[in-house]
Amino acid sequence: MANFSFDIVSEINLSEINNVFDQVKRELGTRYDFKNSISSLNWLDDQKSGFQIVTEDQLKLNAILDIIRKKLASRNISQKILDLSNDIISSNFKIAYNIPFIKGLDQNKTKQLNLLIKSNYPKIKTSINNQTLKVSDSSKDNLQKVITLLKSSDLDFDIQFINYR
Repeated sequence: MANFSFDIVSEINLSEINNVFDQVKRELGTRYDFKNSISSLNWLDDQKSGFQIVTEDQLKLNAILDIIRKKLASRNISQKILDLSNDIISSNFKIAYNIPFIKGLDQNKTKQLNLLIKSNYPKIKTSINNQTLKVSDSSKDNLQKVITLLKSSDLDFDIQFINYR
């Protein structure tokens, strides 16, 4: 009897994020409502672990966030990768907003996924390996049901399914 499996991960495609970054910067340079504005989008650090928005007021900040969300959606990237829980930093008539990316499955997230799978499909085997949750079973149909269940679940983080064998 063959055993089939797949891995659940939470990763970010940095090349797609680079494209989003470039498109947002280009749109900020061409939009009329940002003309003569100090509004800018920067990388959070050298590792490109998030975005930093600098602008004058909350209205422009919200507009930039909307642009980012639209560009992410157009590239089929979940908005759940954005950590919008940070506070806005205000100084000298400027506001800055740091938005780190959420990536990787920590212990709590893997436990949440494991509990969700086990409560619906108790016979399916799962194993945690670093930031990956491996799901295996002898039936491909059961694995497809798990994928459907996880896609329809309202998780507060983004997941991908890889290494389907």
